[in-house]
Amino acid sequence: MVDTKREIERKFEFSTAKQTRRGVPDLTGTAAVAAVTDQGTVHLDAVYYDTPDQRLAADGLTLRRRTGGADAGWHLKLPVAPGVRDEITAPLSDTVPGPLAALLRSRIRDTPLEPQVRLVSSRKVSHLLDADGALLAELSTDAVRAWGSPRTESGGCAETTAAWTEVEVELADGADPALLDAVEKKFRKAGLLVSAAPSKLARALAETSAEPPPRPLGGGPEGTAGAYVLSYLREQRDTLISQDPAVRRGLPDSVHQMRVATRRLRSAFKTYRRILDPAETGPLGAELRWLAAELGVDRDQEVLLERIQARLDELPRTLQLGPVRGRLKVWNTARRTGSRRAALAALDSRRYVALLDALDTLLADPPLQKAAGRPARATLPATVLGDYARLAGRVEGALAMEPGHDRDLALHEARKAAKRARYAAEAAAPALGKPARRLAEAVQAVQTLLGDHQDGVVARDALRGLAVQAAGAGESAFTWGVLYAREEALSERGERELPEVWAAASAPALALRTAAGARPAGGPGAA
Repeated sequence: MVDTKREIERKFEFSTAKQTRRGVPDLTGTAAVAAVTDQGTVHLDAVYYDTPDQRLAADGLTLRRRTGGADAGWHLKLPVAPGVRDEITAPLSDTVPGPLAALLRSRIRDTPLEPQVRLVSSRKVSHLLDADGALLAELSTDAVRAWGSPRTESGGCAETTAAWTEVEVELADGADPALLDAVEKKFRKAGLLVSAAPSKLARALAETSAEPPPRPLGGGPEGTAGAYVLSYLREQRDTLISQDPAVRRGLPDSVHQMRVATRRLRSAFKTYRRILDPAETGPLGAELRWLAAELGVDRDQEVLLERIQARLDELPRTLQLGPVRGRLKVWNTARRTGSRRAALAALDSRRYVALLDALDTLLADPPLQKAAGRPARATLPATVLGDYARLAGRVEGALAMEPGHDRDLALHEARKAAKRARYAAEAAAPALGKPARRLAEAVQAVQTLLGDHQDGVVARDALRGLAVQAAGAGESAFTWGVLYAREEALSERGERELPEVWAAASAPALALRTAAGARPAGGPGAA
């Protein structure tokens, strides 16, 4: 069994030995602090675990087994924002608990976790209380001693030590984060500065010369097309890996973010095939498609449910005939049974680990084509505009069709092309600047409209099925028919708006062509 809490804290260090001897100033009267109560001293002994190449430390994660104090056990800390981490705890055991190991799988895979650093702390604890005696924060002054065993150049190990005093203020649940700013202001006057290290482990690794090794960054010289594309791909790979534990924890939007990363990787492999050898990226793209599909079942149903619920909430009660909400709940439960389990099974599979390993291998030693060595500003515009031209053909082809099933399919294909064109522009934006960013924004507007249209198509199919189920159970199907008509009207409105939204994408595309001196690539406004 594991527990999770959001940890919001700020760490401080003394600027001089003299200030260390003086200790922490009295915080009574600081912000809402009405009293500071001594809670005594505890002795803590923590061993931090990581892979031999310190993958967790490189990403700001910490895994420790700690004895002493009220929270002895295994602690996994996942970064959320500067000064904010989620701490997931499990009871003491001789080996890493399974639930914690699962949250680390995308990073460690089959690599064993080994002890890297040991920290022994003598912690003096005080509570900061408000006028009603409620806990605002915990103040800790830690005298820390660290032992590390970094690898030497000869391949052996040489144990090293470091020692320092650290002050930590951790907010209680629901406390105002502004308290940390007030404490920092008071501490600064007393010679206490915000710690440069984000955690004790990071400081221990730095002071024992055991910091994580730099990651390889292949891709060619700075400013080349290959360097920019590889940087974008690494960013998506890192997002994929970092969202894995969030998906396992069921955090909001995590499945969506993970799927988007897989789509961006696949799209970049297709778009930048003149940069990276498609013979190497093609099989990897197929595996990314598999992963996106496995993750998508539960997410797609979640989005569909939210859409139908929203439409139902907009409907007057006089038009809600029969047990419509109960019917919707039964329908959703039936469709989602096992879908989350299937997504987690995919993340636990050997196929998923092989995919992550293949991504790492490709990014460490990328199969670069000749164009990868050319200047990015001379190479990327034509590639981006090529995807824009592809989108233009699909949009204009769909607009030329009569409304109906075939047009719906064509608009769905245009939506896919819009995603690819948007991702291509986003990937090139660091090199091409404002013209690429504006094109990405314009194409995103097209994508959003087409996406809403496709969601409406899917919703109509689901509503028809709900109506059939209701009628078969002897319930009124009236409400489902009303919602179907509403979705149909919204889709028709979107189709009427599409020409104007699409035309608005012409100016950014023309601006990119002009800035790059590229030849026209089709679409509205093309010469």
